[in-house]
Amino acid sequence: MSLRVVFMGTPDFAVPTLSEIVGQGHDVVAVYTRAPAAAGRGMALKPSPVHTMADRFGFPVLTPKTLRTEEAAEIFRSHNADVAVVVAYGMLLPKAVLEAPELGCLNLHASLLPRWRGAAPIQRAIMAGDKETGVAVMRMEEGLDTGPVAMVERVAIAPDMNAGELHDRLMVLGADLMVRALAALSRGGLSFTPQPEEGVTYAHKLKNEDALIDWSKPAQAVHDHIRGLSPFPGAYFTADFGKGQERVKVLRAAMGKGSASPGTLLDNDGTISCGEGAIRLIQVQRAGKGPVAFEEFLRGVRLGPGAQFA
Repeated sequence: MSLRVVFMGTPDFAVPTLSEIVGQGHDVVAVYTRAPAAAGRGMALKPSPVHTMADRFGFPVLTPKTLRTEEAAEIFRSHNADVAVVVAYGMLLPKAVLEAPELGCLNLHASLLPRWRGAAPIQRAIMAGDKETGVAVMRMEEGLDTGPVAMVERVAIAPDMNAGELHDRLMVLGADLMVRALAALSRGGLSFTPQPEEGVTYAHKLKNEDALIDWSKPAQAVHDHIRGLSPFPGAYFTADFGKGQERVKVLRAAMGKGSASPGTLLDNDGTISCGEGAIRLIQVQRAGKGPVAFEEFLRGVRLGPGAQFA
């Protein structure tokens, strides 16, 4: 049975779910997304990926600054939606909006709840060294990702998988999971299980200081940190190439061998000593330049074994 759906999402991660909902024949009556933001050198206003996709389909798009007004609630109720589907929208829904759709609001979240509730579940899972994560469909409540869960799909996190690769895997699985949930909902067969009270962790929003590499940590923790922030925002170290300290992002690394004081370059292959063990830098990026193999980077800065990275 076709459902009247209000879709709420913003980034690339949400686009496949919107496409799948349309492909399954549901009636998308409105799309909510964040307002266009300034981007690029010219700082021109750029619509979100969901906004762009909604325009292609010809759906009405709303970009309210807040949903916490009676006017916003009234507009939301006027859609007469059976269900709202929320995927990385970026704004909390107040009670009046949560209660508007007859069948409630379903959220697609990129973790195995209750682990990694919050804004950055993909990055935090890898940074913590988790071996498994997934996507979950839950019924939304006023709390942050606290609602009961209906369906989950699990994914193994490979030892060298980075956040970008995991993101792309989960967004495809999540789209399929959500349309299966909507099919069950339309038949009256979608059941929910409350989240356990044990095992709750929070994936706090990433801050600038989260990206600085701490070479004093064990090599495995440094490796997890790097891949958890790749390709964006990118974990970084600093070094002096003759003009003061400069940031260098590390986009790809692997476990290495060797030891010295933390942050010491051990060889020309990019092996850096950590607090315990070492890692090998594979791909890096200087400010204002493109990604390069570490060997090419090293030739450009004229550094060698014994150089110290902070």
